[in-house]
Amino acid sequence: MPEYKSFPLPDTAEGLTEAEILSWHVKPGDVVVVNQIIVEIETAKAAVELPCPWAGVVTELHVHPGQTVDVGTPILTVDVDPGGAAAPDVGSINGSLNGSAVAAPAEEEMKPLVGYGSKAVTAKRRARRGPAVPAEPAAAAAQGSVAAAFEHAPGPLPVGEEPASANTATAASAVSAAAVPNALPAAPDDQPGGYVPLAKPPVRKLAKELGVDLRSLAGSGDRGVITRSDVEQAAAGPVAEAPTEVPAARAVASSGGERRVPIKGVRKVTAAAMVSSAFTAPHVTEFLTVDVTPMMELRARLRAHRDFRDVKLTPLAFCAKAVAMAVKRTPEVNSAWDEAAQEIVYKDYVHLGIAAATPRGLIVPKVRDAERLSLRELAEALDALTVTARDGKTPPADMVNGTITITNVGVFGVDTGTPIINPGESAILAFGAIRDTPWVVDGEVVVRKVCQLALSFDHRLVDGQQGSEFLSDVGALLADPAVAMTY
Repeated sequence: MPEYKSFPLPDTAEGLTEAEILSWHVKPGDVVVVNQIIVEIETAKAAVELPCPWAGVVTELHVHPGQTVDVGTPILTVDVDPGGAAAPDVGSINGSLNGSAVAAPAEEEMKPLVGYGSKAVTAKRRARRGPAVPAEPAAAAAQGSVAAAFEHAPGPLPVGEEPASANTATAASAVSAAAVPNALPAAPDDQPGGYVPLAKPPVRKLAKELGVDLRSLAGSGDRGVITRSDVEQAAAGPVAEAPTEVPAARAVASSGGERRVPIKGVRKVTAAAMVSSAFTAPHVTEFLTVDVTPMMELRARLRAHRDFRDVKLTPLAFCAKAVAMAVKRTPEVNSAWDEAAQEIVYKDYVHLGIAAATPRGLIVPKVRDAERLSLRELAEALDALTVTARDGKTPPADMVNGTITITNVGVFGVDTGTPIINPGESAILAFGAIRDTPWVVDGEVVVRKVCQLALSFDHRLVDGQQGSEFLSDVGALLADPAVAMTY
């Protein structure tokens, strides 16, 4: 007999309660193997790809891309015994959409792959009252071929490609046609049909902002992936011959407007965190203008050095190194306020947060144990962190448990700001743009490389003296990197 297992939305990060379905990598009738990527979701922290914990045939997708569901909600059903005597019971596996909950898999079966939250789905399917409909001979033979294919499956199949075995492909088609007539439950009005378009998260975000239905587009990218240009072209509409005269009323109607975007994902979590921090921690911000000409000269020399020729050595790497070193002299800026325990937690390690602007919003991935890294290692870590963040692939685990943060506003040409401290930390440093500026050196005005630093700190943990000393230490290390020899 077929054996159906329902895949509930897992808790991929501590405290996760819900996630948005971005895109499906499978469809009903597809053959899947253990650890094959089946769906991409967007949590409050990152876009995450989820693997399938079983081998089998996909019988149903319970949710559409764009829908937000709670942790523990069944999102997919897999027949793990497609070689059974009877065809899949479509009526019973559709129960989650018709009022009957689908049974959740045992927790121990999935723990090696993904974590689980507290919302467990424990209701069982109702037994079918009518007699089971026997499978057609062709469907039964196809199911046998599928079962045999699992025993020799080499690994996860690339998205958009059919299995290498012709028998397996035929079996999947037969199972899909005979057993799973519906690709998806009835779609919402704004998502007609069961087709799941392929597009990256930034492209999906752009489509939402421009009001473009991705399901109506034919992707021009590899394997039919919808690109940014596809969305922009659809938003612009078909090129038509311009009329000889534009009615005044139409011109007025199209000259203004507004758009509304749901508050969710990274934006929702960022907003809550910033409001909480701003109204919980008493912020104090201090500023320092620094002549960083010696640092920039050292950077130029190091970039020609054989140990740094293959490294993207940015001014941010020098700032990160300075912060990691200065923390040793002022540990208060690397501490946390534990309200529940009424304790101050001083941390001997530096998990350095780097604020990164991404298409999904502002995120703060961490460089773990930054105090142990050399300048080269920090530069490599920052480069990898930036690329991963911009691609929307930062793991949720890399965005928690930071100790102090740098926000590089200088990359946008901004001199400085008054940054808000990340919850759970006691300080954040804004690193401003480096500019050619008139500067007095030995009584003469010369052009120097100058930038501004701004340190916001939690006045419950850091006194003015301590904050000033830390900011002064960071400035000294940037103004004269040789000072590091004295630390």
